[in-house]
Amino acid sequence: MSSSRSTNTVAHGVCLAQGKLGAGLGESGHGPPPALKGVQYLPRQFDFQPRQTLNLNETQADKNKFQVGDLVLLIDRKERRYMITLVEGEMYHCHLGQLSHDKIIGNNIGGWFRTDKGHILLGISPTLGDFVRQMPRGPQIVYPKDLGNIINFADIFPGATVIEGGLGSGALTSALLRAVGNTGKVINYEIDEAVLPKALRNIERINSDTSNLEVKIANIYDGISERNVDRVVLDVPEPWQALAGIGDALVMGGIMLSFVPTIIQVQKLVLAMEEDGRFQMIESMETLLRTWHVTERSVRPDHRMIAHSGFLTTAVRCDPKPYGRVQPPRDELEESSQESDELEVETTGGDEEE
Repeated sequence: MSSSRSTNTVAHGVCLAQGKLGAGLGESGHGPPPALKGVQYLPRQFDFQPRQTLNLNETQADKNKFQVGDLVLLIDRKERRYMITLVEGEMYHCHLGQLSHDKIIGNNIGGWFRTDKGHILLGISPTLGDFVRQMPRGPQIVYPKDLGNIINFADIFPGATVIEGGLGSGALTSALLRAVGNTGKVINYEIDEAVLPKALRNIERINSDTSNLEVKIANIYDGISERNVDRVVLDVPEPWQALAGIGDALVMGGIMLSFVPTIIQVQKLVLAMEEDGRFQMIESMETLLRTWHVTERSVRPDHRMIAHSGFLTTAVRCDPKPYGRVQPPRDELEESSQESDELEVETTGGDEEE
């Protein structure tokens, strides 16, 4: 990662490229986007229009049926998966034949659909994990088994303000947005502007409302400008370089979590946190996920499993731990001294009477 001290901001939606006023990427990634009312385009700044959640009372959409614009995960008899976005009049092509989008639109989620070659495909709505495995990628993604643990062990809650280091392909950001809900906020620090268009398109496809996402083109190693944030989640190669800024930004009792691929990185991070002194309850872990094959005649582990993908390290922001013998406050020392003097006077007086 290279250092960059200038900070630009991406707020609320689909990324527009830097350059002249109003210049940027459209939906396809080429050419200028449509004009947005009330949005001022600034040099080297990104803006996007948030997707708003549909009002089902107005649209009267049937939640059991596929609608235009929905993501569909098609699964064949060998459990191979294909993800498409429904568009009226479009045709899906694969080695199993052709399937018209119009045959899916308006039909049941969880229904079966036949290609022109007679092959049957199951159509379902993809989960976040399904989407992450199928989405267009740039940098390496955080796998679904780790996404769930990150939300759990970082204790991401509705309404939380979360600082995220590294945007990647948008998988972790999507999970964080879901966890904080409409009342929370995710603020992302990313130094590579090249990853933004693909990542933000991925995020918008799986999140109905991205108005609570802010992306800053800045190096998180140089510090965090926000204060009293609830959580910090890092997916960067050298998280120990960000500890000074994290300690300043986190609310007392706030949690930081780091995801790194190697145990050497974990060791450097843990030693740096111990040296910093403001982080306690430090824990490191990894998750190995193994599925099982279950039939009437056989119950056994599957031959393949998702083993090591990365390490999670968590810590809680606390007061620095005192070293040596804890000295009581000055007032307590003075009271203790007075009590000692009074006791000495009483003892001396008793000796004189004898």
